[in-house]
Amino acid sequence: MIRIGIVDDHAIVRTGLRQFLSEQSDLSVTGEARNGREAMALARAGEVDVLLLDLSMPDESGVDALGSIKARFPDLPILILSGFPEAHYAAALLRQGASGYLNKECEPDEIVTAIRVVARGRRYISSAVAEILADNAAGTSDRALHESLSERELQVFLRLAKGETVGNIAESMFLSIKTVSTYRTRVMEKLKLQSNSDLTYYALKNGLIQ
Repeated sequence: MIRIGIVDDHAIVRTGLRQFLSEQSDLSVTGEARNGREAMALARAGEVDVLLLDLSMPDESGVDALGSIKARFPDLPILILSGFPEAHYAAALLRQGASGYLNKECEPDEIVTAIRVVARGRRYISSAVAEILADNAAGTSDRALHESLSERELQVFLRLAKGETVGNIAESMFLSIKTVSTYRTRVMEKLKLQSNSDLTYYALKNGLIQ
């Protein structure tokens, strides 16, 4: 039996996933979480074999949660199930330890297949993500500038884009203000932007925040 934790801030999404997954004889939903903090608690309890993780959540984004959980529980498979198109995040999150990336518009059966694959310690690469990775490897795609950001840079970027101050980011990520400021400078340089309002506009334009 594969034990699954569902992490999504929408109760109706969690309920729908729980109901569908319960119809599979080899799957069991053993935990639910509404945000990154609760997701960490699920991982810490050791009662899940796979985490289904949304990206857009209050307080702590799925990007932050992925980094925090993988740092403490590197062997726990985390399958991203997001409303954002694969092109926005998939390649970056796979580099940061995600076991797979699915768009919420995928067929339900694909979620089941992906869970079974990552539970065996393998990565699940959908056809859409495989095409993106192939294009990137061949150098034929027009890579978005944010895809060059490191995990920490991406975390800082998304928090700044949502209007958080450098001080708040430093406190919540347990970093110094100087370190966060350095990340901000790198982000600005890589994205070729000048101000925080530019960051917000870039994130909205590219569908990275809602």
